[in-house]
Amino acid sequence: MEVIPTILVFAIICGVLGLIYGISVSFWVNKQPAGSPRMQEIAAAIKEGADAFLKREYTTFSVVGVVIFGLVWILLGWPAAFGFLFGAVGSATAGYVGMMVSVRANVKVTQAAHVSLKHALAMAFRGGSVAGLMVVGLALLSIAAYYKVVYAITGSAEEAFFALIGLCFGCALVAVFARIGGGIYTKAADVGADLVGKAEKGIPEDDPRNPAVIADQVGDNVGDCAGMAADLYETYIVTLVATMLIAMAVFGYESVWAFFPLFLGGISIVASILGTFFVYLDKKQYIMGALYKGLAASGILAAIGFFGAAVLVIGVIEPDTFCAVAFGGSPLIVLLIACIGLVVTGLIVVITEYFTAKDWGPVKTIAAASTTGHGTNVIAGLAVGMRATAMPAIVIVSAIVGSFLLGGGIVHPGIGLYAIGLAAAAMLSMTGVVVAIDSYGPITDNAAGIAEMAEMDKKYRSEILDPLDSVGNTTKAVTKGYAIGSAALCALVLFAKYTMAFGPLEIELVFMLADPFVIVGLLIGGGIPFYFGSKLMMAVGKAAGSVVDEVRRQFREILGIMEGTAKPQYGTCVDIVTKSAIREMIVPASLTIIAPVTVGFILGPVALGAMLIGVIITGLYLAISMTSGGGAWDNAKKLVEDGAHGGKGSETHKAAVTGDTVGDPYKDTAGPAMNPLIKVINVVALLIVPLLAKTYPGLVPSLVA
Repeated sequence: MEVIPTILVFAIICGVLGLIYGISVSFWVNKQPAGSPRMQEIAAAIKEGADAFLKREYTTFSVVGVVIFGLVWILLGWPAAFGFLFGAVGSATAGYVGMMVSVRANVKVTQAAHVSLKHALAMAFRGGSVAGLMVVGLALLSIAAYYKVVYAITGSAEEAFFALIGLCFGCALVAVFARIGGGIYTKAADVGADLVGKAEKGIPEDDPRNPAVIADQVGDNVGDCAGMAADLYETYIVTLVATMLIAMAVFGYESVWAFFPLFLGGISIVASILGTFFVYLDKKQYIMGALYKGLAASGILAAIGFFGAAVLVIGVIEPDTFCAVAFGGSPLIVLLIACIGLVVTGLIVVITEYFTAKDWGPVKTIAAASTTGHGTNVIAGLAVGMRATAMPAIVIVSAIVGSFLLGGGIVHPGIGLYAIGLAAAAMLSMTGVVVAIDSYGPITDNAAGIAEMAEMDKKYRSEILDPLDSVGNTTKAVTKGYAIGSAALCALVLFAKYTMAFGPLEIELVFMLADPFVIVGLLIGGGIPFYFGSKLMMAVGKAAGSVVDEVRRQFREILGIMEGTAKPQYGTCVDIVTKSAIREMIVPASLTIIAPVTVGFILGPVALGAMLIGVIITGLYLAISMTSGGGAWDNAKKLVEDGAHGGKGSETHKAAVTGDTVGDPYKDTAGPAMNPLIKVINVVALLIVPLLAKTYPGLVPSLVA
């Protein structure tokens, strides 16, 4: 069908458009004034530390990647192997771009504070928008271009679709490394700096006398910029590809519906670019509202575009086909399915803000609990994290059921599953703006830190940079909620495709609770996120302990640090957390490959499918609990620092700092890493289907290498 090449070209053009936007805005950011020599010196130190970490992280992954590339080529063929390679390079590039723009924009925001709040906000958001549009542009370009290349060489649509699973594997594995390594780095530095600087020495956050302050600033970028960019890049690609694979199985290789997600992806890039122009401050000076306007505008514009695409496909391209009839022959049904994904985005953002922002009850509850000690603070934080799981779960469940029913899932389950994929793809259409809002957080955090270290006039920090930074803490929390919600829908689509991969839908894998292999798979899968999370928490604790020892040593041995007459050795702490993060990320990352391969070949495809269910369920709840609970702990500390319950230096403040040190690895290390954990395990399971089919010949795969 001629329309398919047209959609692929459209997707490539829109992907390139996203890259052009990102590059042009990055040039604009680079041209802005960078402030005093002292400010530039601090920014250069942050950039140097971030460069050093990413270089070591990517070098380590390269060694692992070369081995995996060879194994995939030998076992599954060159299309899947090169797909893995391109996916890995693309994810690494997304992470690198996300971080490098951030470390260049931070000092520009600090300087922009001399002009106005409006100017500083525009600088921070535009810096973040570079990462956002580069991520979605590169992701959509990767899918469409690689499909075209493999199809042109092999002449096989089936081969080209399977190659896209390799693409998913590569970007997902890099996302795991980025999330784990960056998460360990950022929280080891943060916890180490807080425990000695705030709790023991009583000096403010970002105080230049703290030897771990530069490592802490670097960590904001490698965790929340590089990690989030790689994570959402991977989620975007995996969701679109998984939806395409389900359409392929239900409608056939040549159906336009198999490429419809790329159509939506291209539209969403245009909508995201237009949405960035809606981010501005009004007379109320409501910073979060300014960011939400951009998100809402992008969603509305995307919905309009999705409806037009549905009208075109149902009314013009395939007016009489089985798939058009399945959607009731109505573009409105497709629009409603897409709107479910957009509504989920909005609800997840609002719910996460409720549980993590200083203005609402959960954070105030933790702050109040701090008045009676460290233990009650920790108890309250754990309780808030647990409670925060219910509402997002209800939203996700409602989205699954609603899109399945709208898609006619009762009559045709396969089309219902495809409808869930479309809802997830629509949700991911907001990725460009969401990454921009997320990157805004570490940019403003660094900007406030640079102002403190450069001893900038306090009025600029209190009136402009601190309000921007406070909102940044919320944006980082809500974007983590978005990432988790999108990961849940994505994982469901991947699991659905796994159950269909061994044959037609009528003889899909069946999971009976009376089958002991199903129970075993569920128990193994349910336990993996807990073990995975424990490894990351212990890694942060170990690395943070080393930072604490080093900071104490410097305060003890370098006379004059507290008086400001001697300069701390910042590079030592940077080196400690870099080495620890690289060393500690290997085992957890390897688990994502070893677990599905071991269970699949030893216990069989049904046990592996059950394991996927277990990982999705416990991983989802752990991720929400950790990220929301950790965000609430963080802002409870900031609420006390703003003057509540005795303010800075009080016993309440010390208890709040303790809670924050527990919540930090929760919200920035273990919690966010659950997203790529869930997806990598599902992608690996899908990738090894042809090999499992040879091991268990009673099942015939519909995707073969």
